[in-house]
Amino acid sequence: MNLKRLTKLATANILPRLSILMLASMMLFGCGITPPANWQPTQVNRVSEAKAWELKGKIAVKTPEQKFSTNLYWLHTPQSEELRLTSMIGSTLMLLKSDVNSATLELDGKSYQGDNASELLQHLSGWQIPISQLPQWIVGLPGNANIVQHNADGLPQLLVDSRQLPPWHISYKSWQALQTNTLPRLLTLERGQLSLKIQLNEWQALTEKRPQRISQ
Repeated sequence: MNLKRLTKLATANILPRLSILMLASMMLFGCGITPPANWQPTQVNRVSEAKAWELKGKIAVKTPEQKFSTNLYWLHTPQSEELRLTSMIGSTLMLLKSDVNSATLELDGKSYQGDNASELLQHLSGWQIPISQLPQWIVGLPGNANIVQHNADGLPQLLVDSRQLPPWHISYKSWQALQTNTLPRLLTLERGQLSLKIQLNEWQALTEKRPQRISQ
């Protein structure tokens, strides 16, 4: 199904639908997010050394028309991204999965597909979020930002990515120690009239599990 067809199907913005789902989920028993089956925790000396990771936190999205906040879970691997928005009891409100060839967004019992995660999310929600860049920005790595300002401790304080206009401005408000690494605690991402505020509560580097040998 192409994006033009998706746009016609998704006539309602997902923000009010997520708000309704979140209120309803408070009255239901939800399941927490289970650890990824093919990955296991590992230790890294630097965040940049982590080829895969998972994080939990909170995200707030604000536009001139609406605002929305909920829990965030992100699983990043070299081949794929999995982004979940969940209620306070762990029920999944929205799930976005993507790899190099495709993207799928699940919402309110419906599934939408596209070729690119950022384009799919934009057509369904209006959010112009660079899914390919966020895994670096969210852990404090500059990525492709062409302007980088540091604080007194040498940590990034402001990133600007002006490859597309209006540019993205990423501001790091505070930092913390997680799993022996220094990661952002609170950051804001702004582009035009869209504002994202992300708070990291947990972060864990992952390594792929090796198949167990069966002894004979």
